[in-house]
Amino acid sequence: MSDPGAAPTSSLPPTIPTGPPPKMTNRGRTAVPVSSSNSDSTDLPEFEPFGVPGPRGFPPMTEFLDISGVDMMKMTEGSNKQQHHTMMFNSDHLIVRRGQEFQVEISFNRPYKPATDTFAVEFVIGSSPQYNKGTYIPVFPTEERQSSWEGRVTNAAGNRVTMGITPAANCIVGKYHMYVAVKTPFGIRRTRPDSSRDLYILFNPWAPGDAVFLDDESERQECVMTEMGIIYHGAYDDIAERDWNYGQFNFGVLDACLYILDRSEMPITSRGDPVRVTRKASAMLNSHDDDGVLVGNWSGDYTYGVAPTSWTGSTDILLTYRSSKRPICFAQCWVYAAVFNTLLRCLGIPSRVVTNYFSAHDNDGNLKTDIILDESGRIDRARTKDTIWNYHCWNECFMSRPDLRPGFGGWQVVDATPQETSEGMYRCGPASVKAIKHGEICFPYDAAFVFAEINSDVVFYSRSNDGSLEPVKVNRTHVGRMVLTKTPGDVTRRDITDQYKFPEGSTEERTVLEKAEQYGCKRNGSDLPEADVDVVLPTLEVSVGDDFALSVEFVNRSDQRRTVDTYVNGSVVYYTGVTSSEFLFRNPTVTIEPYKSVKEFVTVESQKYMRDLVEQANLHFIVTGKIKETGQITSAMKVVTLHNPKLNVTVSGGGKVKEEMAATVEFTNPFSFSLEGVYIRMEGPGIMLPMTKFYSLIPSNSSLTWTEYFTPQRAGRTRLMASLDCPALRQVSGMASVTITA
Repeated sequence: MSDPGAAPTSSLPPTIPTGPPPKMTNRGRTAVPVSSSNSDSTDLPEFEPFGVPGPRGFPPMTEFLDISGVDMMKMTEGSNKQQHHTMMFNSDHLIVRRGQEFQVEISFNRPYKPATDTFAVEFVIGSSPQYNKGTYIPVFPTEERQSSWEGRVTNAAGNRVTMGITPAANCIVGKYHMYVAVKTPFGIRRTRPDSSRDLYILFNPWAPGDAVFLDDESERQECVMTEMGIIYHGAYDDIAERDWNYGQFNFGVLDACLYILDRSEMPITSRGDPVRVTRKASAMLNSHDDDGVLVGNWSGDYTYGVAPTSWTGSTDILLTYRSSKRPICFAQCWVYAAVFNTLLRCLGIPSRVVTNYFSAHDNDGNLKTDIILDESGRIDRARTKDTIWNYHCWNECFMSRPDLRPGFGGWQVVDATPQETSEGMYRCGPASVKAIKHGEICFPYDAAFVFAEINSDVVFYSRSNDGSLEPVKVNRTHVGRMVLTKTPGDVTRRDITDQYKFPEGSTEERTVLEKAEQYGCKRNGSDLPEADVDVVLPTLEVSVGDDFALSVEFVNRSDQRRTVDTYVNGSVVYYTGVTSSEFLFRNPTVTIEPYKSVKEFVTVESQKYMRDLVEQANLHFIVTGKIKETGQITSAMKVVTLHNPKLNVTVSGGGKVKEEMAATVEFTNPFSFSLEGVYIRMEGPGIMLPMTKFYSLIPSNSSLTWTEYFTPQRAGRTRLMASLDCPALRQVSGMASVTITA
C-alpha cells in the first residue's frame, strides 16, 4: 500500500533544455583567446595616455617629436628586397627574412635628438599581441634598450632617420603590422594603422642562426629561388619527366600559403618552428581530415574536377583554394608534392621534390610485400592485396632537428599524399633522411613508414589447397630501386639513392636492417636458395596504340636440363600498382638445356589493352614459373609505360622584358578515334600566368593550333609548359625553353 504522504512519481523523461545553444568562448580556460589566424589583427591605439587627462584634456603636444611619414624602402637601390632575396615576389608589400637586418626610413616633424627623444618601431602579428608570446615586438634605436629584435640608427639626416631592424632568427613567420610610436610626457602616440606598412617575414636559409640555414648557395638558389621544376615519373628503367611551375613568387601565392596555416588553426606562436610548420602543412595539403587543399583521386574518373595529369603548376590550385575556401579536385602524389614544394619555398624553407621508384606501401611495418601464387606457380590476384607503386613522389625540406640527437638535421622527408594516418591525421614527416639511412626509425616523425617505402622485401608465397602459405622466393632489391631529384641549377636528374640506403648486400645495409628490426620492423627471415633458372624481361619503348612483341628469356645456370611451367600475366595498372584489368595470359612450358637460354615471344595487341587503359598508360607484366625438377619458383616483373604523343610548343617574338610575345601549341590526333572534352593548359614561370583552352572534339588525324600572347615580366632563362588532357588520353605534354633579356 502506497504512502499517501510520499511525493508523486513520474515515468516521464527529464526535461530536455530548449532554446539557442550557449555561446562558446575561451572564458574560463584562457584569459586571452589563442591567436590562430594571421589575417585577424588588433589595431594598436593612436594614443595611450599615462594618466587621466585634466579638466581641459591633455595639453597641446606640438612641441614634442611627431611622425610625418614612413618609407619601407622596398624598391630603392640596394633595397630590402634585394638584400633579402625577395625581389621576385610579385607583391606591393615589404617581404624580408628573419635573422637579417632590413631598413626603414622614418620622417619626423623636426630632427631626432637621441638624448631627449624616445621612439620605437612596433611589430604586431595575430589578434592577441603579447610581448612575452613574441606577437608584440617593440624595437628601439639605442643599445641601452633592446628587445628580442635588434634595432639601430644607421643614418640620420635632417628630419629623417634610417633605422636598421634585425628580426630574431627564430621569430614567428607571417604577416606583421608595423607602427612607429613616440613617447611624450603624457603618453605614447603612434602612427595610424596603414596596410601599406604591413610586411611579411619569412624563414631565412641565408642566416646561420635560422633553423633552416643551408650553407650551399647552389642548393639555396635551386631549393628556394627556382620556380621551374622537373618531377620524375615513369619507370626506373624508362624515366619520364613532368615540368611544373611552382610559382612561389606569383601574386597572391604567399597570402594563400599563410591562409593554409590559418585554416589549420595553427597557433601563431608555433609558426616560427619549421618542424611544426611542415608537419601541420603536410596534413593541410590533403583534404582528408581538415578540408585541406587537394582532394586525392586515383579512380580514373575526374568528371567533377581537373584530372591530376592536367595540372601544369601550383598557382591555380593555391589561389582557387584561397578564394573558394574549398578543397580543389583532383590530385595524386606528384601534385601533392609539387604544391607542397611551392608552399615550402614560398615561406623560405629549402625544399625539393623527390621520386622513389618501386615504392612500397607498407601499412603494418613488417617490411614485406606479399605476392600469393597458387600451387602451380600462377599469381593469385584475388589474394594478392599488397601493392608497390611504380613511383611515389614526396618532398625533402632542409632544417635542423633540435628535437633529435645531433647529426640528424639536414634533409627531412615530408609527404602530403594521404596514405596512412600519423597521430590520427593523414600526414607524414618531417623524418630525418639520415635517420632513415641508418635505421634509426624510432625518431619522430614517421621514419619507420618511409624506411619501409624504400626497404621492403617482395615475398612470393605458394598457397596450398588447405590455405597455408609457404614462402618460395624473396626479392630484397626490387623496392626502392632508385631515388631521384632535380640537379641544382640544371635540367638534369640527380640520383640520391645513396642518401637513403647503403648499397644492396653491403655490411652496412645488413647492420641497418638489423637495427630497424630491433625497433619493430620485421623482415622475412627465410633463407631460400635461389632458383637456378632466371627470367629476364626486356626494357621496351612503346607508344600508346602500338602492337609489340614481349620477349621472355629463360636462362639456365645449372649443368642439367630444366623444364619450367610458366605463366605470363599482363595487366593494365595504375601507377600505384593497383590492377585495372588483365589483358594477357599465356602458360607455355619451356625446356632449357644446361647453361643455355631460351626466348619465348608473346605478341601484345593494342586492341586488347587500349579499351582498359588508364592514365599514365602503365602495363605490368609478371612472369612466374615453377621448375619441375626442383620445385623452385622463378619470377620477373616489368612495368612498361606507354609513351603518349607530344604537344609541339613554339615561342616567337623578341624575348625581352615587357615586350609582347606569342606562344603556339600544336597537336595532331594520331588515333583512329576522336578525342572528346579536351582541355589544354599553358603557363611559364615569370612569363605567363596559367591559361586554359577547351576543345569539344578533335577528330581522328585532325590537328589543332592554339596561339596565346604574353608579356614577360622578368629576365632569365625559363620554360613555357603545356598539357593536354581528356578522358580518352591523359598526360600529354610539351614545353619550350625561353630566354628573356632585360
